[in-house]
Amino acid sequence: MALTLTDVMTLDTTRIFIGGAWRAPAGEGTIPVEDPSVGQVIGEIGRGTPGDVDTAVAAAQAAMEGEWGRMPAAERGRLLMRMARIVQDRAAELAMIETLDVGKPLHQSRNDSRALARYFEFYAGAADMLMGTTIPYQPGFTVYTLREPHGVCGIIIPWNYPMQILGRGLGAALAAGNAVVVKPAEDASLSTLAIAQIAAEAGLPPGVLNVVTGYGAEAGAALAGHPGIQHLSFTGSVGTGVAIQTAAARNVVPVTLELGGKSPHVVFDDADLEQAMPVLVGACMQNAGQTCSAASRVLVQRGIYDEVRRRMVDIYRGLVAGPAVDSHDLGPLVSAKQQRIVSGFIDRGKAELTLAAEGRLHPDAAPGGHFVLPALFSDVDPGHALAQQEIFGPVQVLIPFRDEAEAIRIANGTEYGLVAGIWTRDGARQLRLARRIRSGQVFVNNYGAGGGIELPFGGVGKSGHGREKGFEALYGFTRVKTVTVAHG
Repeated sequence: MALTLTDVMTLDTTRIFIGGAWRAPAGEGTIPVEDPSVGQVIGEIGRGTPGDVDTAVAAAQAAMEGEWGRMPAAERGRLLMRMARIVQDRAAELAMIETLDVGKPLHQSRNDSRALARYFEFYAGAADMLMGTTIPYQPGFTVYTLREPHGVCGIIIPWNYPMQILGRGLGAALAAGNAVVVKPAEDASLSTLAIAQIAAEAGLPPGVLNVVTGYGAEAGAALAGHPGIQHLSFTGSVGTGVAIQTAAARNVVPVTLELGGKSPHVVFDDADLEQAMPVLVGACMQNAGQTCSAASRVLVQRGIYDEVRRRMVDIYRGLVAGPAVDSHDLGPLVSAKQQRIVSGFIDRGKAELTLAAEGRLHPDAAPGGHFVLPALFSDVDPGHALAQQEIFGPVQVLIPFRDEAEAIRIANGTEYGLVAGIWTRDGARQLRLARRIRSGQVFVNNYGAGGGIELPFGGVGKSGHGREKGFEALYGFTRVKTVTVAHG
């Protein structure tokens, strides 16, 4: 029997969080919450309205004009540190909530809850280190800059990493002194609601954090186009990102977009395969491939292509998809819709390409769960749809290349540019490829660096613009004011 929300949460999840209080949405109806491992409804969330967004923005504006707007940076840091400690205390609870809500294997959800705490810790320490500069100018003038918060920021988060993506946006926004309205994905709102409760317990003033659950076309669109929002941060699909940026442009509001990816591993014939192999596969299987930075293309130099293919086939045949709470290699996809989309790509690959290997389904997997088997396709043309389009599922393609020039051409041969991995012992080649591959992050002889809370993250091309994570994210959540003093 599937767990219900009351097994892991004490909150009334049909309520939204505005101005430091839980309230019913202004409209009628709720949105069902499904456990993807069994395909059954286990609860419901509130269906927020544009009117609720109006109320949330007003609460955030009031916070900026009140205690929060006057609070010293060091005190903002202390509040974030309190939030981090509460998250650490409740890490197991948050992990189970995430696993039930999005179908993520429990060990991965535990990592996400630890990452959430680390985001709050990092930005707690950075809050009073965000400084302006002095500018050498003409005699008789002193010129300096201030970094000021935008004011009310909107954060729209996706369903694949709700805790982590909320942590990196919310931590930076609050450290910089902004108030925030969050619209979580309708498929993954539970951990965001739990974090709102944690923020209140930590003493965050009313209105600093507001959470409006609901559909993207209703609450999300209202937030993106709201005239009271001064900055927007969005993570998700390219199509939705374009719509959000278009809505924000009508109010001349800056937007940080972290969108899709088709990230390559580039494996040269001098690579350490013992080190590389588990990373090559794991970088795509993480969260069942539902990751913007999933390394879904493996480019392999021809001299070692057969060896890499053999090793990857062996790994794939041992991969197991199963119930998320049992923490297998991968869990289900988040929804029946996502299952259909990914299955369509796999069916096309089986019809047009060479299926090198598949994983297997655990016998305990429920028939109604949204599972797909991990699939590896070999000898794939770089222009094929499976090598060009973001699948957002556990699907990987092997592409051979001859030399460095061809590797660069293939690696840069998609409309995306989010993350890349380079595997070679040649130091000069490492530096050349890192410069020439069009990507926001490049990892050499590793991939992901254990999450990299401190590492600026973002893309080029249709992978988006702006940077999140690390100290760089604070710049996106602030604006520069130049002050010029004439004193003779």
